[in-house]
Amino acid sequence: MMSQLPDQVRQFTVGSDDDGVRLDRWFKRHLPQVGFATVSRWARTGQIRVDGKRADVDTRLEAGQTLRVPPGGEAKPGGKAARPRRELSEEELALADSMVLTQDRAAIVLNKPPGLATQGGLGMKQHVDGLLDAYAAQGPRPRLVHRLDKDTSGVLLVARTPGSAAYFSKRFSGRSARKIYWALVVGVPSIADGMIELPLAKQPGTGGEKMQVDEENGKPSRTRYRVIDRAGNRAAWVELYPMTGRTHQLRVHMAAIGHPIVGDGKYGGQDAFLSGSISRKLHLHARRLVIDHPDGAPLDVTAPLPEHFAASMAQLGFDEADGAELSAPPPESDKQDQKRAAKAHAKQYRKERRGERRSRGDGSPSRGKPGAKAGKPGKPSRPSGKPGPRKPGAPRGRR
Repeated sequence: MMSQLPDQVRQFTVGSDDDGVRLDRWFKRHLPQVGFATVSRWARTGQIRVDGKRADVDTRLEAGQTLRVPPGGEAKPGGKAARPRRELSEEELALADSMVLTQDRAAIVLNKPPGLATQGGLGMKQHVDGLLDAYAAQGPRPRLVHRLDKDTSGVLLVARTPGSAAYFSKRFSGRSARKIYWALVVGVPSIADGMIELPLAKQPGTGGEKMQVDEENGKPSRTRYRVIDRAGNRAAWVELYPMTGRTHQLRVHMAAIGHPIVGDGKYGGQDAFLSGSISRKLHLHARRLVIDHPDGAPLDVTAPLPEHFAASMAQLGFDEADGAELSAPPPESDKQDQKRAAKAHAKQYRKERRGERRSRGDGSPSRGKPGAKAGKPGKPSRPSGKPGPRKPGAPRGRR
């Protein structure tokens, strides 16, 4: 918030999303044309005041304080120019407006349609990042703080200001944000409520465009899933909760347990498509996002299904209301993650040592496989939980 005085001295009110930020960082967020040397000189000579008092460049600001900034400090000729605003067509403005689910001073929450990329790339003419100028008639240009795959639809949060971008980014990186996805998968998982724990890495030779399960070099990746309903043995409607944020994680994990997401030919091949009139588009939707908000009350937004997903739900006999009450569990703490990893490492170490002792004791090759990984590539650790209720006539799944 800013007010202009007759002598051109500017006054700003520190917002809640800038609470605790350093003075020099505040300038970088809100007045990027003012260089650090200028900010330092103003602070040193007492021209910058916070609630009427002198402030240093490392002063931590508090929400509600009044910041006095002297006139001047504009970029010099030949300096770095601000990014020009792109002139959007009427069709682009209409698309941008149609995606908005809710907005406030800190965030704009969109329902991204399938087929629209989040950011641009080679040959990519239209993407969400290119439409952000539609939400910035005045003030700073909004910023992306997370992403969705091009063919994945649903909730996408955009930060309105640099301060709120930093705030929301910390929530995503710290895993306190709850992202809940809906998907239709081929077949029905034998365990209705489980955890998939499979390390993921980029597949060599694909330029990072495709991921794979990699027991040796992959990064730890965990996905919680629940079967909401099933269409016989043909397909299932599942709720997915990524507990880590790897590229294509949900798609790779579901394909790895033998139940690729419907329409995901990239990871499921031809087995990912259902016969009949079910759409061949990807059936993965970011249904709900729950995240802390700088103003206090958490932001909780649900995105309606895209047309092809809703049509497939109806054809398979699924009722959206059946998924309304399901909610994912809260994220596990880093300490719990560390305990689990330590326990798994100790168990593997003991297994290897037992194999070595048996080899030394009888002089014969060990029946164990020292150094082997627990679990086979492409198969998940056994999910926790119990099988869901079996429908009449459905085969009994193994635990």
